[in-house]
Amino acid sequence: MVQLGANRYGKAEVRVVHVARGAGLDGGDVIKDWNVSSALSGDLSATHLTGDNANVLTTDTQKNTAYAFAKTLGGAAVEAYALALAKHYVDSQEPITRARIGVQEYGWTPIPVGEHAFARTGQYTRTTRVVHDAEAGTSVVSGLEGLTVLKTTGSEFRGFPDDRYTTLAETADRILATEVSARWRFRDTDVDWAVAHARALDALLTAFAATHSRSLQQTVYAIGERILAAVPQACEVRLALPNKHHFLVDLEPFGLSNDNEVYYAADRPYGLIEGTVLADDAGDPGIAWD
Repeated sequence: MVQLGANRYGKAEVRVVHVARGAGLDGGDVIKDWNVSSALSGDLSATHLTGDNANVLTTDTQKNTAYAFAKTLGGAAVEAYALALAKHYVDSQEPITRARIGVQEYGWTPIPVGEHAFARTGQYTRTTRVVHDAEAGTSVVSGLEGLTVLKTTGSEFRGFPDDRYTTLAETADRILATEVSARWRFRDTDVDWAVAHARALDALLTAFAATHSRSLQQTVYAIGERILAAVPQACEVRLALPNKHHFLVDLEPFGLSNDNEVYYAADRPYGLIEGTVLADDAGDPGIAWD
């Protein structure tokens, strides 16, 4: 005997671009560039067991809804847009009891010589994920991904175990580089989303730059600690930092010295350091990481 377990369905990666005409401080346009994914759960057993689709709001409808909500909320913070979408599905579709909305936001910067021309920033991608449940309430997790940072000194790695397979030499001075993936969980939805994001980003960059790192793990904790201090509405930070290794190149065969000047940037394999930092009073995450 078998039984149906947890399930959900939705529309993944709906590309939505909203142009707010003349909404810029200088009278120029403002762009919101989003990648929207929805996932719905609820009374959906019939479609799995018998093919009865009476409770299945089509994924094409979900795509269209993402576009329609961009019309009315395109100028809003990405969290406000995701919250509105999630609540809409649960409130308007009786069989749907939980909606999860994930959005990636890509940045664009106006080109100064014109009011209507932009350059893709590419520094990082802003993210949010909203889960709204008819009984469990609403959770918002925001963050960023793809933020590459590097410091040329102020990092070391030594004092680790040395077994028969260890070849890595200890170092008191190394390049530290990583591509940050960070998520922070909010306590509730009463948040100025733009301010919270700006403070979290500043805290992240400051922690990375200011921490004399004896390990990437130490940097992970320092970033999480500083974000929680800067954004009191957040109670949990989850981080994934791959170690983008930079190895000194041996220049002796060419009769040259290498005083920490020339490196080989290796793309793989790489160390992957992950960690969670929690406020002392962080509540149970519930559906936040569903």
